[in-house]
Parts: sequence; C-alpha cells; structure tokens
Amino acid sequence: MEQDEKILFAIQNTQVIRQPKQRLSTFGSTNVYYYMITELMQEVNVVREGRVIAARPKIVTPAYLVNVEGFSGSARRYIEMIARQNPNEPGILYSYKNETTETNICSQSLPALLDRINEQIDSHSGPLSAVIKGVEELWDVSLMKFTFELTRNSLRQNVSEFYSSGRLNSDDQGIPRDAIDIIEELFEAVRKDPSRAPELVCELQRWGLWAQYQDRFLQLFRKL
Repeated sequence: MEQDEKILFAIQNTQVIRQPKQRLSTFGSTNVYYYMITELMQEVNVVREGRVIAARPKIVTPAYLVNVEGFSGSARRYIEMIARQNPNEPGILYSYKNETTETNICSQSLPALLDRINEQIDSHSGPLSAVIKGVEELWDVSLMKFTFELTRNSLRQNVSEFYSSGRLNSDDQGIPRDAIDIIEELFEAVRKDPSRAPELVCELQRWGLWAQYQDRFLQLFRKL
C-alpha cells in the first residue's frame, strides 16, 4: 500500500468516540487530554494517553504568513501570491503541540476498554477529554484528524468572538488589534522574563514593526 493510500485508510478508519465537551478557547490556550486506542490484534489494544495543547488562536494576514517558517516552497509561493493580492486580509492561525504521556497494551475487548476509560474520565477528568479509535501504524494521523475536526468545530465560535471583541479590526497599517495586543503582552512578558526577548523580536519582524518598536525594545533592556 502506497503512503498516500495508508494515510487515507487511517483517516477513513479514525473514529472520535468521545468528543471534548468544550471547544477551543478564543483568548487562551486549550489543553485537551486524549486516549488514543489502536488495535494490535483481536482483544489486544494499545492505549496512548497524552495532551494536545492548542495555543491561543492568532489573527494573521497573508503578509504575516510570508514571514513564518515551516511552509514548503510551493506553499510559500502560494502565500506570496495571496499576500500580493490581499496583504491585510485577516485569518486565524492555530498552532498545536502533542505530548504523549503514557502508552499501555491492554488484553481487553474494545467495549470493556471503552467502558473503563469513560468511567475514568467521568470520575477524574474535566470536560476537555477525548477518546479516539485510530490505526496503529499511523496513529498520529488519526490524532491529526481529531485535531483538525476540533479546530473546524471551534472556528465559527472563535471568529464570532474575535469580531464581537473588535480584535479583527485593523489600524491604518493593516495590523489587526489582536496582533497589537499580543505584542503588548510580549513586552510585559519580556520585562518580567528577558529570555522571551527573541519571541518578541520575531513577532515584531513578522509584522514588519521592528523599526517602529526598536527604541522601546532597547529602552526596556536598558532598564534591566
């Protein structure tokens, strides 16, 4: 089976058995605890436990994305094309981190295993827990499908809350209010913890604001 066919098989055979009861937060990070169940053989299953940590969604523009690393050459060329046409068109960027905390092999039927996990969630876990049945060979693809669906289900609410809060409004430079708020938060963070200075510099450079904020940034370090 070719790799693309394997990925398609994993996607088609991924089932979210228990969805989180809350959607992704609009103005903060979200920590979703998951149980990923995959079958090794009949009545022998692997249970991976971990966290998908969703960073606070960010309002971005195509011009901003041109300066973000991690895209392929073809993807970057597409972003550059969009940026030339609509450089300040706002969108929402979601970023995630996966932390697998525990892996166990269980000699138990799937229904019995699900009963045990659901009981554990009901007894000890919060509303941000999920149970996913995936494919062993490509379990991370199954996890990515779950993450994509979680994002899609949260998008409408996130956009609505961004609009109602005015964070999608832009200034005369085309910079969204949300971006300015994040920059201000980073200045405060650097004041308390200078090791976060590179994060602030990157954000200013991605928005093309380094020259505007350079003196303030340097003045901050003169006070330390």
